[in-house]
Amino acid sequence: MRLFEDFKIKFEKPDWARDPELGLIDTILEQHPHLVALLQEDITRGQKTSIFGRKDTPSVEQIMRAAIYKELKGLEYRELECHQIDSGICAMFLKIDDLRPFSFQLYQKYISQISPDNLQKLLVGLNKIAIDEGIEDLEKIRQDSTVVETNIHYPTNNSILWDCIKEAYRLLGHLREEVNGLSYLDYSKQGKKTYFKINNTKGDGRKDLFYKQLGLFIKTINQVSNVIKKKPFSSIEAMALAMELEKHLELMALVHDMVYLKEIKGQKVANEAKIFSIYERHTDIIVKGGREVQFGHKVDLCSGKSNLVLHCQILRGNPSDSNLFVPAVDAIIENYGKVPRDYATDGGYASLANQGHGKGKGITNIVFNKIVGSLRNIATSKNMETRLKKWRSGMEAVISNIKRGFNLRRCTWKGWEHFEAKVLWSVIAYNIRVMAAHVVMLV
Repeated sequence: MRLFEDFKIKFEKPDWARDPELGLIDTILEQHPHLVALLQEDITRGQKTSIFGRKDTPSVEQIMRAAIYKELKGLEYRELECHQIDSGICAMFLKIDDLRPFSFQLYQKYISQISPDNLQKLLVGLNKIAIDEGIEDLEKIRQDSTVVETNIHYPTNNSILWDCIKEAYRLLGHLREEVNGLSYLDYSKQGKKTYFKINNTKGDGRKDLFYKQLGLFIKTINQVSNVIKKKPFSSIEAMALAMELEKHLELMALVHDMVYLKEIKGQKVANEAKIFSIYERHTDIIVKGGREVQFGHKVDLCSGKSNLVLHCQILRGNPSDSNLFVPAVDAIIENYGKVPRDYATDGGYASLANQGHGKGKGITNIVFNKIVGSLRNIATSKNMETRLKKWRSGMEAVISNIKRGFNLRRCTWKGWEHFEAKVLWSVIAYNIRVMAAHVVMLV
């Protein structure tokens, strides 16, 4: 059956030319094993070594490869599990046994353990390889910021009150399944009706409805408090739910004070004291110029002539762009050991202090897109200033490529650290794609 064997080989042999990004990163990981070692401590955290049982835990390199493949292909964890079975090039890239693929739960467990700090080191490590290979020369740097939204609905005081009530009775319902004879009064139906009434009411009637909803809110707090007082619970599941309810009570107290001050007393609440989501507590309110308000986090990015992202910082709060110039310049010089010749940014980064800092570091041309007052751009010629301004606008394309190409307009990963990790994984995947494009042009 020679025909059958040759036919089988055609299907078993993956075509790397169809996936140059995978081929490139596969070559990089084989030649630079120190990149894998950067993530070893995070991935092996909590593992117990044993001489017994099946040895079916993926290696650190397999987890790293799976995370990169997932981001490059834009997959969910369940889809990743299917790909390793259906795709020959996926199985080859992940270095897995076709007969014993890993579950999506296993991938999620280990990939989610990788810390943002080590991902920053991986990003810098990949960029250093690109610099050594002549893809990037660090002569020109451009900088801009964007906003990545968290996965929440538009926050209003009414919706946050209802979310708290709904979540309280969800947890109480699970606890009742674990504890026989547990009883409490359920105010969720009344709370839901009042929630919709507030949404459809304008003017002075809203204040009376908020009074009513806050009354139901306090009753819900009392029901949760009464249930928690019945501790200790017998099962581990019940104890865990009771701990979640205790944390939720603390959050409900903060939400009550915030809504009461705003809706009943009519006082302003500082942004630092506001809660925009009970599920993603880390969410910040971001206002950039006269644009629409966004809820998420500001991300500051720097790229070079090659379009590689050389610096990525995910920020808390809503810092001014002018405060991001100095950390970015210092980070690039420290990470790569070279002072750029040219530096171009948006007008939001412009200030005499920033210009002086860049000049003190040895940057020759420092150009801001817009300048006001006595500030003047530093450039060797008017032509150089114009060229750098035009080149800086390409940073918008880099940001758009990352957000659209890797589904980063809104981050669906939960928690602050996972938010950071998702942004960094997307930037790393983008850089791999850019590096592959440069290498393919040379082939």
